[in-house]
Amino acid sequence: MTKYIFITGGVVSGLGKGITGSSLGVLLKNSGVKVFMQKFDPYLNIDPGTMNPIEHGEVFVTDDGGETDLDLGHYERFIDENLFKVSSTSAGKIYSEALETERLGKYEGKTVQVIPHITNLIKEKIYKAGEKSGADVIISEIGGTVGDIESQPFIEAIRQVRMEKGHENVMFIHVALLPYLRVSGEYKTKPIQHSVKEMLSLGIQPDVIVARTEGIIEDRLKDKISLFCNIPNENVIVCPDADSIYKVPLILKETNLHDIVAKQLQLKLNTLNISDWQKFVENIDASKEEIKIHIVGKYVELSDAYLSVMESLKIAGYDINKKIKFEWVNARHLTKENIQANLEGAIAILVPGGFGESGVEGKILAANYARVNNIPYLGICLGMQIACIEFARNVLNLSDAHTTELDPNTKNPIIDIMEGKDRENIGGTLRLGRYVTDLVEGTLAKELYGTNQAIERHRHRYEFNNDYKEMFEKAGMKFSGIYQEKDLVEIIELPEHKFFIAAQYHPEFTSRPNKPNALFKGFVQAASKNK
Repeated sequence: MTKYIFITGGVVSGLGKGITGSSLGVLLKNSGVKVFMQKFDPYLNIDPGTMNPIEHGEVFVTDDGGETDLDLGHYERFIDENLFKVSSTSAGKIYSEALETERLGKYEGKTVQVIPHITNLIKEKIYKAGEKSGADVIISEIGGTVGDIESQPFIEAIRQVRMEKGHENVMFIHVALLPYLRVSGEYKTKPIQHSVKEMLSLGIQPDVIVARTEGIIEDRLKDKISLFCNIPNENVIVCPDADSIYKVPLILKETNLHDIVAKQLQLKLNTLNISDWQKFVENIDASKEEIKIHIVGKYVELSDAYLSVMESLKIAGYDINKKIKFEWVNARHLTKENIQANLEGAIAILVPGGFGESGVEGKILAANYARVNNIPYLGICLGMQIACIEFARNVLNLSDAHTTELDPNTKNPIIDIMEGKDRENIGGTLRLGRYVTDLVEGTLAKELYGTNQAIERHRHRYEFNNDYKEMFEKAGMKFSGIYQEKDLVEIIELPEHKFFIAAQYHPEFTSRPNKPNALFKGFVQAASKNK
């Protein structure tokens, strides 16, 4: 029977529920348990696909084309498993399904209510994850903070799951803040107590409390939390701040959290073997020399907008014992007059994805600067498209070259909308998910991947216009990756350059600890050599 672990949060948001659940997943998986993860978000958007990255962070894409919360990126990187659309559910999606069902008359005229109709739909998503994944354990994070109005249906649903599945099959882990007051020099347990009281008022007694705090606490504080929150002392897990999220599994290993979970859920664990993870963390600590990467993006106000890009660069850096430092350049503010001041001394330039007109000309300037000055360049999605536009304008002398996304009337539509794609209806209509790219012999792409094919995830609706392919090739550009089924250009490169490569897909979504994505690994190695 599938077992269920629910991670809730209390006091404040941003305590690391996702990292806690992911780290537990690492411990259980490396103890021989098949693990799957999912996230429930209380917001009313159907999915994050149309949300502003500056407000919400990046949109992570699953193999099967789900546009999801960035936490799923952490889940995949930690447990090294590909997740599905069912791994990400919002309140908006749940309510939308309920209303559609009502409109079709499938509720047979009954009054539609939060209980049981909304909670039943939530439970369906929980159980479906178990059926689809075939996992021994499903770890589900409930977004938001206990007490939020929006999260109450989810809390009620997981309460019902325990009633239906039993105490030995369902576990509640509550992550809450244990603040340190510097004025008085004291840790305060009262916020955790109030948070658990709120949980109890909603019918849930946490089985484990993860106390998120600045440092190691005295045993008496664990005793106090245990006494006032009705759990055994050993089930109070202290998780202090760490200088890397990848150290959290090792911290939780020392608390025996995996054994506590196994005992309640009656799981049979093999001997925990976490040597590969330990080696990865040792590489982090051994990485002293810094490499500075200039990232020219349009959402730089919130670094989480490029979270998977950042983590992919870090992972690639750790692989060669280098620490990556980020130099953020706002593409919206980049001009011909200030580009030298912003990019002078750059040893590597990365231009990530994005949507809309703002910042595009700045990104084009950055691609030009990298090409002309022979600086290692990696373009992702829009970063590939603008590299093509820059090449057309400045090498092919097609001064009005553009993308029809931004200039529908351009006489030289280097980038054009894919056949069958809708320009107006933006939600969930992109080319999404996993596709196979065939790699061309004798190219940098083929050398980096070391295989005949690259299997990567996409999120776009505009593509390179093949009408210009021959013109580009004669001028020196190489099309090194092709989606054969529809003859779509997936990778471009400049062979005479130190390192100039760009992909229409998002390679950042497949980087994992100890397994850096091939394009990021090559890019960081080129940056290291260029230093």
